[in-house]
Amino acid sequence: MFEHSIDADLDLRMLREDDAEELFRVIDANRQHLRQWLPWLDANTEVEHTRQFISSTLDQHARNEGSVCSVLLSDHVVGVVGFHPIKWANRSVEIGYWLGSEAVGNGIMTRCCRVLVDHAFSWLGLNRVAIPAAVENSRSRAIPERLGFRQEGIIRDAEWLYDHYVDHVLYAVLKKEWTSGPAPAADAAPPGAPPSPPSAQRS
Repeated sequence: MFEHSIDADLDLRMLREDDAEELFRVIDANRQHLRQWLPWLDANTEVEHTRQFISSTLDQHARNEGSVCSVLLSDHVVGVVGFHPIKWANRSVEIGYWLGSEAVGNGIMTRCCRVLVDHAFSWLGLNRVAIPAAVENSRSRAIPERLGFRQEGIIRDAEWLYDHYVDHVLYAVLKKEWTSGPAPAADAAPPGAPPSPPSAQRS
């Protein structure tokens, strides 16, 4: 199970079934805040829906397609960050994320994404990490920009957001461009068979 301690108060931990009630409470308390940019709020209206989401992320992990984590601030869930299913044929992945309003503006998600990009290149042997963000979502766009991702283009009408389409900006970074930390070579691992990460990674 992926775990990473970022500092004394901030941790990443792969979503677990027993996170369902706490995660749903965060979602329910932040509906107006999250609804501006996330399209799934109307499909998550009770704890069982959150439980089903967590189950889908555990299935994704079991298929070796990447982990989805709870963001823990002082041991309380404040958001989610993780990989969309890895495309092993291309050694590429996208990262998605959200935070409750009480945790926004403190650099939390930038630090969390840095950990996941390091993990993608160092442990999983991937070559490309992308982050899409709505054109007008300046907070979300600031994260890949701070991390040195390159803006690659605009995807028009990329997402239906309740009653309108939104364009996405696509950011990406390649392993050879990533300078956040050491990224040991994993070129010997064939697509679909990455080096196995430890059961728990903490620092």
